[in-house]
Amino acid sequence: MLNVAVLALGGAIGTILRYFISASVYDYFRNPVFPWGTVIINLTGSLIIGLLAGWNEASPFQPNLRLFLFVGLLGGFTTFSAYSLETINLFKNSLAGLAILNILISNIGGILCAAGGFLLMKNLSSLLK
Repeated sequence: MLNVAVLALGGAIGTILRYFISASVYDYFRNPVFPWGTVIINLTGSLIIGLLAGWNEASPFQPNLRLFLFVGLLGGFTTFSAYSLETINLFKNSLAGLAILNILISNIGGILCAAGGFLLMKNLSSLLK
């Protein structure tokens, strides 16, 4: 039962963070055609999960903290379903170039952010030991 509470708390916090960041990006770009809010959230989430994974490898987290951060917080924060729908909508609106750009930035950028975060934190963790 504690696992469910840990997941729910992490998911709620991640969802609220996603909402405020996405709304801020949307306001900043003033109704953008390109889904910058989702892209920024997914890239940031990828970087954070990479950082946390590198830290966890160097100094393993307690199981409940790992569950809270990886599954709850970042699961609630990132949004693959929104990314998918926004990409479909770009294609439907005859914006194939932007749809492909969204796919490339989100996928390649997400992997690079996660890998970069992982390597950065792994190396920082070994320096701090």
